[in-house]
Amino acid sequence: MVNRMFPGGAELFRLGSRVTHLNHGSFGAVPVPVADAQRRLAAEAAADPDSFFIGVADRVARARSRIATGLGTDPEGAALVANATEAAHLALDALRLTPDDEVLVTDHGYGTVVAAAARRARVVTVALGPGLPDEEAVRKAVLAGLTPRTRVALLDQISSPTARFIATPALLADLRERGVVTVVDGAHAPGTLAEPLAGEPDFWFGNLHKWAYAPPGSALLAVAPAHRDRVPAPVPSWEDDRGFPRSVEYRATVDYTGWLAAPDGLDLLAHLGPARVRDHNSALADHGAGLLACLPGVTPLAADQRLPMRSLRLPPAFARTPAEAAALREEIAARLGFRVLIWPWPGGGGIRISGQIYNAPEEYERLAAALGPLLDGR
Repeated sequence: MVNRMFPGGAELFRLGSRVTHLNHGSFGAVPVPVADAQRRLAAEAAADPDSFFIGVADRVARARSRIATGLGTDPEGAALVANATEAAHLALDALRLTPDDEVLVTDHGYGTVVAAAARRARVVTVALGPGLPDEEAVRKAVLAGLTPRTRVALLDQISSPTARFIATPALLADLRERGVVTVVDGAHAPGTLAEPLAGEPDFWFGNLHKWAYAPPGSALLAVAPAHRDRVPAPVPSWEDDRGFPRSVEYRATVDYTGWLAAPDGLDLLAHLGPARVRDHNSALADHGAGLLACLPGVTPLAADQRLPMRSLRLPPAFARTPAEAAALREEIAARLGFRVLIWPWPGGGGIRISGQIYNAPEEYERLAAALGPLLDGR
């Protein structure tokens, strides 16, 4: 159990005091040094726009090289993009899917990423449910969902609602042996996993603004060599003749300051000590989950000690639909003063909490003390 604050952790962020932030996994929060770096870049662009934009493609390439190297992947096989959803669209477009192709997803998949597949092909959903006990059970369920028509498996590396591993290296190897193209949604992997691209998926993408301390709108798409020349540019640009990744990254006159400041986030994490941060955050989330599990009708789900998030099932009357989940999330924020994720599920959804270096153990204790009466009062 964590019994103290991460030294200097809270001072690295400018979070407001109106609510207690226990939901870093959704939108992240930008540390002060990274926000300051982005502001300096914005001031530079404002002072001399011509100079800034004439040289920005090369600067983005250098930033991408630092980020890709830090995550353990080839800088020439990766591109900076806005977020995981955009990356999913680019990856699926590169595969030239037809309506007769099948894309396998799971019922833990992120909604807009699954929707990207549904726009292009037939989606087959494997039901994992929240309660599968371990990675082996997940692996068997996914493999059992394959059909002779399955062309692509679009899988979360770490599921957003339930905070569990799905696209493990073992499962990716099984899919490769069966000739299935793997597209991995690694939204939570950068900054969380020591080897975020383990398993060598065909396509992998991860958000940098969650656990890698980057500004919003910062993500990385990594592509295996066989697919790189087929990744489409999102818009025509003067870098199109350079091909991937520069044709994907350059979008003419847009705000590049988040991408250019993103390496500062990884540098900050390296300075703090990645293993130390991960252990602290996981222990905090574990502490909070243990307290919430003591509430009547709240059931912990399978957890992984490598992750800074924990998810628990709420009593059956709660969060059965997206509308109910959103209403409960906002009620907890407004009435109790906590930001958490409430995820919907037929028959009753759940709650996900995160741990970050700006959090303290007593915040989870206050959440558990306040949430109990709210649930009992329904």
